[in-house]
Amino acid sequence: MSTLDIDKALDAITDWQEESYIHLHKNPELSMQETETCDFIEAELEKLGYQVQRIGGGVVGVLENGKGATVLFRADIDALPVKESTGFEYASTITRTDENGNEVPVMHACGHDFHIVANLGAARILSENTDAWSGTHIALFQPGEETAAGAKSMVEDGLVDKLPKPDVALGQHVLAGPMRSGQVGTHVGPILSTGASIKVTLHGKGSHGSMPHLGVDPVVLASAIVLRLQTVVSREINPFSMAVLTVGSVQAGSKSNIIPDSAQLLINIRAYDMGVREQLLAGIKRVVVAECEAANCPQAPEFEVYDSYPLTDNDVATTEKVTKAFVDHFGADRVMDCGEVSASEDFSFIPDAFGIDYCYWGFGGFEAGAQTYPNHNPAFGPVMQPTLRTGTEAAIVACLAWLKE
Repeated sequence: MSTLDIDKALDAITDWQEESYIHLHKNPELSMQETETCDFIEAELEKLGYQVQRIGGGVVGVLENGKGATVLFRADIDALPVKESTGFEYASTITRTDENGNEVPVMHACGHDFHIVANLGAARILSENTDAWSGTHIALFQPGEETAAGAKSMVEDGLVDKLPKPDVALGQHVLAGPMRSGQVGTHVGPILSTGASIKVTLHGKGSHGSMPHLGVDPVVLASAIVLRLQTVVSREINPFSMAVLTVGSVQAGSKSNIIPDSAQLLINIRAYDMGVREQLLAGIKRVVVAECEAANCPQAPEFEVYDSYPLTDNDVATTEKVTKAFVDHFGADRVMDCGEVSASEDFSFIPDAFGIDYCYWGFGGFEAGAQTYPNHNPAFGPVMQPTLRTGTEAAIVACLAWLKE
């Protein structure tokens, strides 16, 4: 088995990767609508000799190269309904029709375009250097991460039955910190939080603004609930347990002198423990129900849990193996423990469906000292290089930790 010169191989594909990145950045698509993106990915994988399938709205390429381990590397591919303000020459000006029929601006405000091109770059280098590894490489491109629908969609469409069973699953995400561009960060155990959103519908009783005694005011009720919910984390969750509860939206009424008959709250929660997650959900329901009873609501509140994300909990041995491979390749100064990140991912639905171990890590997107913006911000614009190169290197190095055995 020959030795793969990763730096030389990356130099040879830099122009292609940058052109691909710019194309994808300029043409983002919303969750579960990634038709053009999937067409682009499929065409590239077929050029590289991968066996390609469309599964659950995503694309999967399989390259068999003799005996050895089977490694699945996953990249998410969707964008967000955000108007870009990065100032890049290649900034997105695209608008798309969302699920409600509204025309909205769209941008890759979470860096999934980097993920796509890094995965494609790894696939290209592995396909062009089959004498340097042995086994099976699965390049998986997943839709709908931003709505927690994509991984489930692929699993429900028979992902497990349509692919050879992997020995391990790997994934990564470009982040604003704590790594700088050119660095990677791993973490043993929980690395991304479990998360969920809850839509709460409150039922009041409409009335004239001058006759509040004839109604049940859902605006006052919603306000009381928002304040009371602040105690769920501060007074019910163990201070040593991470928990976040955010009321991101309160919708009620249309005119100053009309007491509406309903109100709606949109709530988001995060935790590093499934037990804490359930405690948060129970606390929300208990507070809402109690406040509705206190307000003498004519109808019980309604709850809808959506965008539900699992805990991303890195396997110890797998993460230690990936970390060692990174240190050997990048050097200790470019590898760090990124700690726990409060964002959430649906990545783990895929390895959990196969019943296999996994490792998920981050890589930096902003240069040291540069102004940084968090993922989902309209100005989130990681520097193209060395971010793209580092993400590609990390994907190759991690896969080869199994494929060279």
